Amino acid sequence: MALSLAISPCPNDTFVFDALVHGRVPGAPPVEVTFADVDVTNTAAERGAFDLVKVSYAALPWLLDDYHLLPCGGALGRGCGPLVLTRADADRVDLSGATVAVPGDRTTAYLLFRLWTAGRPPARIEIVPFHEIMPGVATGRYDAGLVIHEARFTYHRHGLTALVDLGEWWEADTGLPIPLGAILARKGAVDPVAAAGWVRESVRQAWADPSASRGYVLAHAQEMEPDVVDRHIGLYVNEFTADLGDAGFAAVEALLGRAADAGLVPQTSSSRATAWTS
Repeated sequence: MALSLAISPCPNDTFVFDALVHGRVPGAPPVEVTFADVDVTNTAAERGAFDLVKVSYAALPWLLDDYHLLPCGGALGRGCGPLVLTRADADRVDLSGATVAVPGDRTTAYLLFRLWTAGRPPARIEIVPFHEIMPGVATGRYDAGLVIHEARFTYHRHGLTALVDLGEWWEADTGLPIPLGAILARKGAVDPVAAAGWVRESVRQAWADPSASRGYVLAHAQEMEPDVVDRHIGLYVNEFTADLGDAGFAAVEALLGRAADAGLVPQTSSSRATAWTS
């Protein structure tokens, strides 16, 4: 039977999963892929909609009863955090009284934002499709916007400036990399040890021959320029994609632990205890 997989159309996901999706991973079953933004997959995972699914690490407390966290395939690293953007002429030093557009209420980006604004939250939050955030801030519809991924490379084109890099803030405060997107395997539907092996092999092939995935990546890159695609992959596909390792698991546990202590997410068991690390 085919394995159902849900990932984003972003270059890091299509690069990582190209070999698995296209049947080049020995021993892996056929794969039926669904593309969706992470706020959509977070919700779909709560319904058990997919066998393998990319979700926000911030959503794990609601999902780990039904899914295993795989120790590979996701997005976690340094220098890759979400940004809070404002208009360059706004001359803001904080978000007092501001309306802020965010890409989803269970995204890691929004969880980091809530930790950063603890004690001084903005006046209003609006959940907005990701592609509408930067134009909305540029036109003044929103006072600030929370953005991720390729927006790191393109926000200047909209006349915007970064009020804060939440990745830099997190790394300075914790010394840990920033956990963004996780790969989960649905319990009872797929062997997580086998799934981790398939994903790691797909990652290995992507690195071994980047040209093999080029057409697939560009076809789903939402009109990104090739140089932005390359920078995107270079930033988000790294050693943690192949193996979270001790530092990766420590980052996940720190994020969810701090968020639980602040009352932002339910308490959850150790991420390492729920993962298959072979």
